[in-house]
Amino acid sequence: MRIAVTMGDSSGVGPEILLLAQQAGRLTQPYVVYGDLSVLELCRERLGLGVELRAIADVGEWQAGPVNVLDMKMLRREQIRPGEITKESGAAARAYVVAAAQAALAGQVTAMVTLPMNKGATELSDPTFTGHTELIGEVCGAKSVTIMLISDALAVSHVSTHVSLSEAIRRVTKERVQTITRLTCDALRRMHDRPRVAVAGLNPHAGEGGLFGREEIEVIEPAIRELRAEGYDVEGPLPPDTLFYLAVKRKKFEGIVCMYHDQGHIPMKLMDFESAVNVTLGVPIIRTSVDHGTAFDIAWQGKASTRSFTQAFDLAVRMAG
Repeated sequence: MRIAVTMGDSSGVGPEILLLAQQAGRLTQPYVVYGDLSVLELCRERLGLGVELRAIADVGEWQAGPVNVLDMKMLRREQIRPGEITKESGAAARAYVVAAAQAALAGQVTAMVTLPMNKGATELSDPTFTGHTELIGEVCGAKSVTIMLISDALAVSHVSTHVSLSEAIRRVTKERVQTITRLTCDALRRMHDRPRVAVAGLNPHAGEGGLFGREEIEVIEPAIRELRAEGYDVEGPLPPDTLFYLAVKRKKFEGIVCMYHDQGHIPMKLMDFESAVNVTLGVPIIRTSVDHGTAFDIAWQGKASTRSFTQAFDLAVRMAG
């Protein structure tokens, strides 16, 4: 087993999180960093860490002991500006992800774990960029991808992610709801014998019988009815404002399918901001990620928590195993 770790945007907390986790001995399986040796060397110096780094040109050159860096030579020292959005750091972060995803597809690595990118920085060189998930889906040629957030208490997936709210509403179709719910149930079967999954409504009070919208009646409910006929243990559509209480406090569900990004992200980040993990569904590779951003305001100060990263690393190992 060998895990690919992408370094993330060099201006953010990704490099220091990687080095801090390594120094603490939290990364217990072999891994290769897709990134720039120059960035990690400079970050190591700034933080006064004793982590040994070794540049390699191919995954097959991996050796036990030091941090093996597949050095992509995207950034020179004078281009590294912690805490600042730069076109160069955004383009480099994108390249790390593409290279790691291609390696996973080719079977050169068992899974990939990603550290945070900055959308604004990456869009300076790729105006079409919307996020890790969509980029990895594109590399893999996947037709339908989504995000699942996993904490100790719950897993949450999304019918849509990085789109406007108006576009998110348009994407609530019977086919899309069924696709994401199937992906969610199938992923949870790796962790639970019989996962119980709830599907949230789109509108307040799940539409209140059509009073606040008809998407529940015309789209979501028929989708769930067919899924139950296929054998999936799915309930809904349920009111979004009480659904997380039922799942977390009453222990009624292991997973929730939300209709759009903030419907799932806000409660999950409130419950478990530091240790929740992001998993990509719908791709033929294993990809996990931290569930936080680049945190430019504290970058390279030794303040960033490694918890979400080590949780993501451990989950990738479990999924690969």
